[in-house]
Amino acid sequence: MSDTDELERIREQKRERLERTADGGGDDGGDPVPDEPIHVEGASHLDDLTDRYGVVLVDFYADWCGPCQMLEPIVESLAAETDAAVAKVDVDANQALASQYGVRGVPTILLFDDGEAVEQMVGVQQEAQLAGLIEQYA
Repeated sequence: MSDTDELERIREQKRERLERTADGGGDDGGDPVPDEPIHVEGASHLDDLTDRYGVVLVDFYADWCGPCQMLEPIVESLAAETDAAVAKVDVDANQALASQYGVRGVPTILLFDDGEAVEQMVGVQQEAQLAGLIEQYA
């Protein structure tokens, strides 16, 4: 199966889950979860996202960071495949926000559940590990 076919299969699964949620068959009845990462524009934007979606995985990254670039396809895949909203925070553009959450190195992953930060990991993580973590809260 080609990468394009695999992405289309993942998107179809996500669409089906979103349709079930929209029909009242979802678990939280909140807004449909985007299938692409959301680029955070500041603290209030992140607060809005964590309030709007039940589970939110946030990737604190920097464009110049090699490990962050390695994590990028994993983050995109998680956005397409999981029930969590996925957000990205550029630490260079949002230094105060990174400081607020104690981000001292990139990449740093935070997982929010019902508006509260519940998990934090520093460094590149495996997709299966992150997906399993999301499933614990979704």
